[in-house]
Amino acid sequence: MSFTVSARRAVLPAAVLAALAIPAAPAQAASFSVTATVETAPVSHSGDAADDPAIWVHPTDPAKSVVVGTDKKGALEVYDMTGARIQRISGDYGNNVDLRGNIVVTADDEASGGNGAMHIYRIDPATRQLKRLKDVPTEVTAHGICLYTSPASGKLYAFPNSTSGRVEQWEVAVSGDSVTATSVRLWDAGSAVEGCYADDTTGKLYLGEEDVGVWIYGAEPTAGTTRTKLDSTGSAGHITADTEGITAAGNRIYVSSQGSNDFTVYDRTTHAYLGRFSVVGGTAADDCEDTDGIDASAANLGPAFPQGVFICQDGSNGAPGTSGNQNFKLVPLQRITANFA
Repeated sequence: MSFTVSARRAVLPAAVLAALAIPAAPAQAASFSVTATVETAPVSHSGDAADDPAIWVHPTDPAKSVVVGTDKKGALEVYDMTGARIQRISGDYGNNVDLRGNIVVTADDEASGGNGAMHIYRIDPATRQLKRLKDVPTEVTAHGICLYTSPASGKLYAFPNSTSGRVEQWEVAVSGDSVTATSVRLWDAGSAVEGCYADDTTGKLYLGEEDVGVWIYGAEPTAGTTRTKLDSTGSAGHITADTEGITAAGNRIYVSSQGSNDFTVYDRTTHAYLGRFSVVGGTAADDCEDTDGIDASAANLGPAFPQGVFICQDGSNGAPGTSGNQNFKLVPLQRITANFA
């Protein structure tokens, strides 16, 4: 039996309607393009290799901040804010990466005999080098990952997730080189998931179900599996599958709409859809297309990015700049935020 949208609204309970609700676009949703001013060195492996970036802000010298990026064919790479590679860690087939403070975690679905694991690192502010501390096998085949520092308890959590749709929450405690990790929640989100973002301020977990859209869960381990919809793929929403990277900076949430080669934008408080933008070719770097992972920060990151940065993985790296293996593009954040009132 088929229903029209109005018919569904007439028969579904309020809780279900809330889960299905998609924030309406403002009267004049933004649609624009920006260019990157910096691109990273290409990753070491060819083909579909680069995937996800994470921004580490140096505690005393913003210009010494770094970008950690995955080469899922066998390396974790660290770049300075000029895009130069300053470290390459081989043997990490991590698909996604995230960090909080000086702790960096990758999700490697080829580890532990193909059952998946989290690789946990600490970054040294003096050298900006990562040290591998521990590998933690996961109940899910870890493919995506995001980290969360609870505003209630101060505890650090990791959310590895899988193309099977399974999501796990781990409590992670690091003291020196010692790591303790405990699984505290496990659930099934439906179909394939990967991109996620946990908001340390609001306690919300944003999870991308690739062919469906973005769900909002509670990030605390006691939150259960109740969820609402941020946005959908297809004609029902504003995302063109796959739903990929998710991040936030300032008062905006950003989602990689991979099938349309652009990025959707939402209000971080109201979750209203605000518009979309693409990263096109400029004088310093080419465009971002077929993007997987993204990250953004509104922090001062030195003279090149004093108001923050938006970073996107580029699925096809060409001129200008480097060309060949995939890499990451860096856009001054104000080029994006200036388009919103």
